[in-house]
Amino acid sequence: MSNESRPTSLLPHRAPFLFLEKIVALDPGKSAQALHYVAEGSDNEVFPEVLVIEALAQTGACALLAQKELRQKTAYFGGIKQASFKGQVVSGDILELSVTLIKCKQNIGLGKGIAKVNGQVVCQAELTFILG
Repeated sequence: MSNESRPTSLLPHRAPFLFLEKIVALDPGKSAQALHYVAEGSDNEVFPEVLVIEALAQTGACALLAQKELRQKTAYFGGIKQASFKGQVVSGDILELSVTLIKCKQNIGLGKGIAKVNGQVVCQAELTFILG
């Protein structure tokens, strides 16, 4: 696993607040795809929607911070627009996360995030990132 495929090489987050195990595709400044393995628990234990959004935000932050000129910055979660939830995420699921950056201007970025389980969309949202 290359250093760039490790979320901890780009993000300050650590367990239990890191929701990415692996970056599977990265186009610095444009997009990122990552995986989160939802911990095994009791049958149908639900992974909260707010944590799906946080996992998407961390994926988008990786896309931003992978740019060499931004490596020393921190990406903060600035907001959510048009979030929709289309299914549940439960224990044992593999959350497939994808964020495409739509616009970056000065210290603010906007991205479109999609979360899937078994290829089925469970969440879509527009996310705002603030660089500090």
